[in-house]
Amino acid sequence: MNCLVFDIETVPDVELGRRLFGLEGLDDAAVAKAMFAHQRADASTEFLPHIQHRVVAIACVLRSRDQLKVWSLGDLQSTETQLLGRFFDGIEKYSPDLVSWNGGGFDLPVLHYRSLKAGVQAPRYWETGDEDTTFRYNNYLSRFHWRHLDLMDVLSGFQVRARASLADVAALLGFPGKLGFSGDQVWDACLAGRLQAVRRYCETDVLNTYLIYLRFQFLRGRLDRTQLDAELERVRGLLRSSGEPHHAEFLQAWEVPS
Repeated sequence: MNCLVFDIETVPDVELGRRLFGLEGLDDAAVAKAMFAHQRADASTEFLPHIQHRVVAIACVLRSRDQLKVWSLGDLQSTETQLLGRFFDGIEKYSPDLVSWNGGGFDLPVLHYRSLKAGVQAPRYWETGDEDTTFRYNNYLSRFHWRHLDLMDVLSGFQVRARASLADVAALLGFPGKLGFSGDQVWDACLAGRLQAVRRYCETDVLNTYLIYLRFQFLRGRLDRTQLDAELERVRGLLRSSGEPHHAEFLQAWEVPS
């Protein structure tokens, strides 16, 4: 097993919003409000187009042969460019299998646009077999390949009407799900200077994704019951030893009988 489970958190790219809608002179909060209003009028939803998002956090769970690790890339002072660079540098060096929840539908397209803007290079990620023939029939980009596993897409049978939220599937399986924070709170939290809370929330999302991935590996027959139980206990051990309050909260929520 050598996989990197990832999740991103984003906020409106207010710099782009000013250019798109002629909003020079307005502060960030007012620009974002105008962007949401424009999107609501245009598409009956405030969820912005992918290109209007800016990345503020990337959380990962790495399961390799000899370790299990959960962390947020960079630190509170890291720029978006630095976060993007760290993410794609990891792929460049280790070529892990990627696992996500709706990564094909949201996270990766956003990372594409932002890396294009930032000037980040990611040749290994974009490899499709020209330089490395092992990527010809199994790469990060093709929807039905396994080098990137979008759990939401796969579990729904690639049917839009069958898709479920991460929180709902976590609840179905008895995992913690959301812990008093949700994606629609990220922008307000960032405005209030609470980036640490956003990073911690992102880590709980990626932990839920990893736990669902383990159950999926059992479903596929890639883990037997003994192996699954051992992997779940490994996660519990990591959370117990981390010393991070959000990890302790996650573990406590997980251990509450359903």
